[in-house]
Amino acid sequence: MDTVNISTGVLVLLVGMALAFDFMNGFHDAANAIATVVSTRVMKPHTAVAMAAICNVAAIFVFELKVAATVGKGTIEPSAIDYYVVFGALVGAIAWNVITWYYGIPSSSSHALIGGLIGAALVHAGPSALIASGIIKVVAFIVISPLLGMVLGSLMMILVSWLFRGSTPRRVDSWSRRLQLLSASAYALGHGGNDAQKTIGIIWMLLLSGGMMQSGDHVPYWVVVSCYTAIGLGTIFGGWRIIKLMGQKITKLKPVGGFCAQTGGAATLFFATALGIPVSTTHTITGAIVGVGATKRLSAVRWGIAGTIVWAWVLTIPCSALIAALFWYIGKFFL
Repeated sequence: MDTVNISTGVLVLLVGMALAFDFMNGFHDAANAIATVVSTRVMKPHTAVAMAAICNVAAIFVFELKVAATVGKGTIEPSAIDYYVVFGALVGAIAWNVITWYYGIPSSSSHALIGGLIGAALVHAGPSALIASGIIKVVAFIVISPLLGMVLGSLMMILVSWLFRGSTPRRVDSWSRRLQLLSASAYALGHGGNDAQKTIGIIWMLLLSGGMMQSGDHVPYWVVVSCYTAIGLGTIFGGWRIIKLMGQKITKLKPVGGFCAQTGGAATLFFATALGIPVSTTHTITGAIVGVGATKRLSAVRWGIAGTIVWAWVLTIPCSALIAALFWYIGKFFL
């Protein structure tokens, strides 16, 4: 990798922006982990937020840094990275997160970041800057992760319905409420494990491009701790505008449905993180909720709302890429 001269002030600014994105990621995506457990009234909102934040940070002890490696070295050619690219990518991702948060749209922070990297790298070095294999995996999982979440969520619902077929509704509700505490914790753990690593990958990329570490070096521990802490703090503040949409507007959920959706979603996140693929926790839990709703009847899902969410998914990468490209040019003048 060709290194670039970078002042301490610019480095601190960009690391701060990366951690701000990580915080926004937790803030924006908090609803993904806790929407169902809050909407089914198994936990009070502030208790659920605290649980999710703790699990976000605890993921540091569970997952290897495979997603960070994909983001840091597997999507953009290392030789095409400089701090203008990182600046543009972060502004593109943060701006799209703010826009979608303001309108209460559960878009993907992950794909906003990937879109930002693509847009900034393209204007900096052209199509040759992109690593096709890495980007194809990310784009493929835009479709795969919600579909897998939907399949696993619906299968869990069918399995639970069969296991409790002779039980009273009250007993099913009682057990579901207890199990939903575990499923919500597992989903929050998967959220922290996958999403915090994307920011680790960005800072890793920045340190490599600045010549402050070599490609074979381990990520500094301060980077890992900072990123997991930032996403946990973001989750504490929560994305309240999105909770109602995720928890009740797509389909009406009972505790048993919340448990099945979160279990299917958590399994999907654990699978993707083990493969080192950055996925959208938003896409995943939405697919799982749709799968649970569809097991009752197709009309139980409000497909119009689900369609609006899908449009947000489609627009995320190109819109964040466009914003990132613009701010790459702005960064050339001001950094």
